[in-house]
Amino acid sequence: MTKITSEITIQNTITYVKQALANAEGGHDWFHIERVYKNALLIAKTERVDRTVVALAALLHDIADSKFHEGDEAIGPKTAQRFLMTQDVSEATRNHVVQIVANVSFKGGNAQQTFYSKELEVVQDADRLDAIGAIGIARTFNYGGFKDRKIYDPAIKPQLGMSPAEYKASTAPTINHFYEKLLLLKDKMNTETGKKIAEKRHLFMEQFLAQFYAEWEGQK
Repeated sequence: MTKITSEITIQNTITYVKQALANAEGGHDWFHIERVYKNALLIAKTERVDRTVVALAALLHDIADSKFHEGDEAIGPKTAQRFLMTQDVSEATRNHVVQIVANVSFKGGNAQQTFYSKELEVVQDADRLDAIGAIGIARTFNYGGFKDRKIYDPAIKPQLGMSPAEYKASTAPTINHFYEKLLLLKDKMNTETGKKIAEKRHLFMEQFLAQFYAEWEGQK
């Protein structure tokens, strides 16, 4: 793929994703995609990767999130595949992007990943960075409100080590999600750039939780 063809394909993908996610939930809309895309390009600068694959996978990684399609894990990869079939990309590039879309998401602590590539590592880190820190906190509470979940219930304890099915079916309060996913992500980063950024965002979440519990208990 030439540089010009790659740039055209990426612009076509941006237009497609913006339209497809125009009415998406606020934590999984175009702006989430845009942040992940920017994160991925930043991380890719320090990694030996196919940047076209990284760009396309970042843009398409949440094109049909299973959370909004009755838990269907196949719909995202299929949707990405259908779109890429309309673009001037090689079969190898198309298949690589689809594999990343299929494997990028956090599916619970016991989920087994079966596909690996440096490009997946970059996109996965980029996506995980948007799940932590200030924006990660905002997205978490936005989704909790979208699903009409409690903010916090001291009687409902976080469940660690859930299976993918248990994780998907969970209706726990939003605060529990910090322990079941967000606070785990720092140690799951793949790249050195991702790890460095995650450290700062992880600390911010710990500070937020300390303040949250203090206010919950009526402390100063």
